[in-house]
Amino acid sequence: MSGLAASINAFLNWVEHVFGKGPSPDGQSFSEALLGSLNFWNVLEGTHLIALMLFAGTIFVVDLRLLGVTFRKTKVSTISDAILPLTIYSFIFVSLTGAGLLFAKPIFYYHTIWFLVKMVFLALALLNIVVFHGRVQATQGSWDADEVPPRAARMSAAASLILWTLVIVCGRFIPYNWYECGKSQPDFINWVQQCKTSEKGEENMAGQRFDAQMWKAQP
Repeated sequence: MSGLAASINAFLNWVEHVFGKGPSPDGQSFSEALLGSLNFWNVLEGTHLIALMLFAGTIFVVDLRLLGVTFRKTKVSTISDAILPLTIYSFIFVSLTGAGLLFAKPIFYYHTIWFLVKMVFLALALLNIVVFHGRVQATQGSWDADEVPPRAARMSAAASLILWTLVIVCGRFIPYNWYECGKSQPDFINWVQQCKTSEKGEENMAGQRFDAQMWKAQP
């Protein structure tokens, strides 16, 4: 196991199974207590989904205006200024609740391809926001009232719609165990999910198994 992989796994194991655990044999870590809570976990998941719907909805309204599909007679700034507070507050709730969900099962998410791909699309979506506000929006004064904004604005809006949709779709697929470590699956999937270092190990399409203990035993 590489030094980086070993460090990541050790840290995630500490967070999930050790951090906050009391001296009692039946003690739970903070992550285990959160995951096992009867009501708070459900509230956390529900809040995350509701905040995500609100956030995506506000983003999509602005993007469709930038594409010249809806509200063509209304200035872009009028729509964005009215919706921006909802976007900011919902993003804060999405981030906080998402961090809570990740904290409860960090090892599971680290070895789940849908979560890893979701993080890639999320990074690209956030980068697109930075580019839009840093470059495209700088000239908004000249096209703010245009029914169809310039190409750069439309491309940014199209990228936003696609990326945020992919973020949501990947997040929706996370609960499914189609590519769960320990199952027979392509080497690429096993590599992305770092199944060799997971508790369930790795199995390729030929039926060959390779688990964390075997990995540790290698020089």
